[in-house]
Amino acid sequence: MGKYVDGFVIPVAKKKMAAYLKAAKIGAKVWKEHGALQYFECAGDDLAQKEMVPFPKLAKTKAGETVVFSFIVYKSRAHRDKVIAKVMKDPRITGMDMKNMPFDMKRMAYGGFSVVVES
Repeated sequence: MGKYVDGFVIPVAKKKMAAYLKAAKIGAKVWKEHGALQYFECAGDDLAQKEMVPFPKLAKTKAGETVVFSFIVYKSRAHRDKVIAKVMKDPRITGMDMKNMPFDMKRMAYGGFSVVVES
């Protein structure tokens, strides 16, 4: 069975990016401690696309926002499920104030993906 990836597209206000990165660093530590293979948080840099749907349009960003593309790599979906179960019980995550996150959680896109090509 191939690797598995959780992917996120998150609109973040540029003025809240430092707070977002602080939370993301905690997340990275927690996910890795509980078994994730890799953890990435990527801030939008070259988002002005003309031939395709640009990420800001996809994420429905507002003025002053950028897009964060985030993904976490696991051995398999079963491994992801085990890691997530541990993460969701970790006090560093359960203690976060979800109502005051530095982004609008209702506008965050998320999905789990089976890796079909890896090189």
